[in-house]
Amino acid sequence: MSSAKFIERYRISKPDRFRLADFNPADTAGLSLDKGDIKELLEQDADLLGDMQERLYAEDKWSVLIVLQGMDTAGKDGVIEHVMAGVNPQGCIVHSFKAPSAEEIDHDFLWRSAIRLPERGRIGIFNRSYYEEVLVVRVHPDLLARQKLPSSLTGKDIWKHRFKSIRAFERHLARNGTIVIKFFLNISRSEQAKRLLARLDEPAKRWKFNAGDIAERKLWDQYMAAYEDLIRATSREHAPWYVVPADNKPFARMVVARAIVAALAPLDLNFPKVGGGNLKEMQKIRAALLNEGDAKASGPRRKNG
Repeated sequence: MSSAKFIERYRISKPDRFRLADFNPADTAGLSLDKGDIKELLEQDADLLGDMQERLYAEDKWSVLIVLQGMDTAGKDGVIEHVMAGVNPQGCIVHSFKAPSAEEIDHDFLWRSAIRLPERGRIGIFNRSYYEEVLVVRVHPDLLARQKLPSSLTGKDIWKHRFKSIRAFERHLARNGTIVIKFFLNISRSEQAKRLLARLDEPAKRWKFNAGDIAERKLWDQYMAAYEDLIRATSREHAPWYVVPADNKPFARMVVARAIVAALAPLDLNFPKVGGGNLKEMQKIRAALLNEGDAKASGPRRKNG
């Protein structure tokens, strides 16, 4: 399978036909690679991404926004750690969105995300994002009541209106040089149970356990319905969703890495070229530095006798 076909397998290019049930969380694209093979391929992609990020930073024209969504234990932190292993930390910033603060609630629902957008030349990663506003808030209507919106604006069409706002927001970003790539880490309910049990059973993982995860697990079907709806409504050519099978962690990381590399490849990123007067000035400085080095190497001359 070519790299392009591999990525297209998970890219939602026809959202009107999207059904989450058609995507198997345990899928590995028919690959019979063992964990070591997948790790080697991921390292290659991470190195390539690191090179692309260096050029992105130097060129300073484009920015990249990576959105990671998924149920608890889906592997968002692991994706960030392994996929971005080859990226210079100066060129990448990660922001995790928690419950909104009082200040954030006093603004529109996109405000706190807008102020965290990556600058030109940088990769920004949203670990959860503005999509929580059509996901968690939708599953928990009481959260919407706390947002102090006028009652006339919180009717049955609010989700439709928020989808429209998100599409406009992402279109605006694309028109201003931000590459938007969105990943839903699609973990199965049974695999989540295994990972939650691991957090309970392994001392090194117990700090990750949150009893609230069990309460959210009971709302699994509501969350899956909300994910299906938001992906249908917001996967567009300029800001596509990828539904990544997340039961196999190494495979999920490889899918994300390859999708990011594929998204950046068409940008033809290059280091800025120096020419004209600047190049001549650099040549003069180079000659001066070489002369300085030669003078030090020769040392002071001593008279005979």
